[in-house]
Amino acid sequence: MMFSQETLQRRRDLLMKKMGEASVGIWIGSPELIRSRDSTFRYRPSSDILYLTGLEEPEVILVLKPNEPEGHLFTLFVRPRNEEREIWEGRRLGPEQAKEQLGADQVFTIDEWEDKLPDLLVGAERLYYQMGLYPDWDPNILNLLKKAQRQAKSGKKAPRTIVEPGTLVHEMRLIKTPDEIELMRQAAAISAEAHRRAMAVTRPGMEEYQLEALLQYHFRVHGSVEVAYSSIVGGGDNAAILHYVENQYTLRDGELVLIDAGAEFSYYAGDITRTFPVNGKFTSQQRDVYQVVLDAEEAAINVCKPGHRFNDIHDTAVRKLTEGLIELGLLKGDVEELIEAEATKPYYMHKTGHWLGMDVHDVGDYYESDGSSRILKPGMVLTVEPGLYFHPEFCKDPAAEPFLGMGIRIEDDILITENGYENLTHAAPKTIADIEAVVGTEELP
Repeated sequence: MMFSQETLQRRRDLLMKKMGEASVGIWIGSPELIRSRDSTFRYRPSSDILYLTGLEEPEVILVLKPNEPEGHLFTLFVRPRNEEREIWEGRRLGPEQAKEQLGADQVFTIDEWEDKLPDLLVGAERLYYQMGLYPDWDPNILNLLKKAQRQAKSGKKAPRTIVEPGTLVHEMRLIKTPDEIELMRQAAAISAEAHRRAMAVTRPGMEEYQLEALLQYHFRVHGSVEVAYSSIVGGGDNAAILHYVENQYTLRDGELVLIDAGAEFSYYAGDITRTFPVNGKFTSQQRDVYQVVLDAEEAAINVCKPGHRFNDIHDTAVRKLTEGLIELGLLKGDVEELIEAEATKPYYMHKTGHWLGMDVHDVGDYYESDGSSRILKPGMVLTVEPGLYFHPEFCKDPAAEPFLGMGIRIEDDILITENGYENLTHAAPKTIADIEAVVGTEELP
């Protein structure tokens, strides 16, 4: 278990306090996914259920009910023990151990949900449930509501309103606690060293998938059971495809390779992008574009301070990229007018970052209740990742011809602190000098 019983209990207590009286919350565990026929993908539990219970098994339902008169505030539905299935698939916690180890007030088997869940809804006026997350479950929940509402005829309350639970639990997850931050530091450190190792072994003639394999090897031997997301290793103009994951191209002399990869450590994500020359030396054009992106990233990171707003990061990056594109001869005119016209869009078509945590694109609103951009606060973790892209099939500007085939993105993981920020991924080489000093210096293991 990632966190102590006390930590998990504090989270549940705080969430139920936020839910308020006369409410009930239901969270459905993420399903197992078929890879092919009877083979499944490695199971990844629901982040919300992990955050609130620490339970890592499939086929789970979590119910929280503040002010339950019989004291059943925390209810779980789990798989029953089954010796035959456990021989094939591994150990199951079962109801008795789930109650003991996880501190649940009551635990039922998952096949009892139809009988037990309606009673848990009775007495509540609001149901916290995320419609559309697992659509197969939505009709079940609506049927349960109907059953509970039928009991209301005898004078008992039943929920009449469904509320998105993310408005509460996701806001809790947005501000990381010290123990969460330590896990994220470890995820970042593993990811950063993997990027350095990938640079060190890169040479012309290697395959993209060889670098992907090296990254995953490094993640795994340093305690990361799984990648935080599908690794991107894009050589040549593949780097200008934002979510390229085929990783089947042969790296060529004179080209750049972009790696966007991160380890998941104890269910917390690292997320780093680095771009570097396959042969270890930037050409003059590559150097010029790379420095523009690096300057934009550094300027944007420097905005990551309490009191600033999330959109300030993107606005700062866009301003620096606009100025850089003018210097490169790709844009002409007044900086303010070019920003207003979104003139960078053909070369920079995405935002500059996102929240980071248990999910690589983590939860939490990006806007305040009044519609303004979110104010940054200590404990938030986010990415900063500007880029410039010149794919020969999609970039039509004749002035961009010297840069065709390039895709450059630089990304770091930033923790907002009391007095500023901490770059969790600073150990991954990033300056031109540091990159050229590392690439090609080691042998592939």
